[in-house]
Amino acid sequence: MQKAWWWALDYGYAVGWQMRAVVSRVDASTYASGSLRPVVVIPGIYENWQFMRPLVEELHAAGHPVHVVAMLERNDRPLAEAALAVCVYLEGAGLEHVVIVAHSKGGLIGKTVMLDPVAGRRIDSMIAVSSPFSGSRYARFLPMRALRAFSVRDAGLLRLSAERDVNARITSVYASFDPHIPGGSQLPGATNIRVATGGHFRVLADPDARRAVLDGAR
Repeated sequence: MQKAWWWALDYGYAVGWQMRAVVSRVDASTYASGSLRPVVVIPGIYENWQFMRPLVEELHAAGHPVHVVAMLERNDRPLAEAALAVCVYLEGAGLEHVVIVAHSKGGLIGKTVMLDPVAGRRIDSMIAVSSPFSGSRYARFLPMRALRAFSVRDAGLLRLSAERDVNARITSVYASFDPHIPGGSQLPGATNIRVATGGHFRVLADPDARRAVLDGAR
């Protein structure tokens, strides 16, 4: 019953923020000022940056300039192509000592960028929320190719999982129950933080998860 309730709340949260993202007219440049380390936000699949706006606003209020990779749009591109868009943005903006704050697929993109021999030097660390670092056993049953790429059997994801050089600079934050990633988001060698709530999306609003993101960014 508890898991069913968490599942319902999770989808309610996702639908609500997807609708807000569609109608919002907030300009990303609003959050580009600040004196602390720059943050680059990378949302999950089928999400634009505004889906993460509550975290964006908290990070900006804490003093971080927050950057958005507009080229990602709804983040439905293949992983390598999305990572290239982030690399191009980092180079074009001249950012250094960057903290990536990512949700779901965004964590896989962020890790791919961290492994890049050039762009990776610009990144100090990443805080990833609900990221399927080891895939999801549900993904191979889904009709969309973009989602099947998260299968535990996907060759690209297996190669990414085998690369552990940057894991020590990653903080993985995840819920005690994730309806989309039943195996969890624990990442070997990383700082793993499990929060006492349920959900894949709603964890973005969890106070302990937000505190972990802000602490990691500092």
